[in-house]
Amino acid sequence: MVQRIHERLPGGTLSIEEFKKIYGNFFPGGDAGMFSEHVFRTFDANGDGSIDFKEFIVALSVTSRGTLADKLKWSFNVYDLDKNGHITKDEMLEMMRAIYKMIGKVVKMPEDVDTPQKMVDKIYREMDRNADERLSLEEFTRGSRKDPSLVKLPQCGEATTVW
Repeated sequence: MVQRIHERLPGGTLSIEEFKKIYGNFFPGGDAGMFSEHVFRTFDANGDGSIDFKEFIVALSVTSRGTLADKLKWSFNVYDLDKNGHITKDEMLEMMRAIYKMIGKVVKMPEDVDTPQKMVDKIYREMDRNADERLSLEEFTRGSRKDPSLVKLPQCGEATTVW
């Protein structure tokens, strides 16, 4: 499998456009463009605008075989758009909009979270312990362990699982 993945990386790297195209194939009922850009940013550990084989394998390893703590830290980094160590409500709203756009009409959301804003409000009610309208890694981790459905990221091939 590893050799097959390595062979599919043109020139040994994957551009954002190639990544978006591949990622979008797993969510045909929606538009994965925005969300896949954020995932790409997290895979691209050195920030050079491409994903090389090592970055791809490391990220894949964390997301598929990592410990719960590793997966939560990785998810936190996807949501922390400016990489400042906190997830603001605006960052969370951008991510929720991207997720809702990606899942399209495939998943019927419960009424209390049927819009990105309602979901953000619920997440912050549950997780923002000090009410400063931003989530630290500790708050995010604690809240995610308490209710994993709040932040579980969509996974390729699991369009029916929201987060």
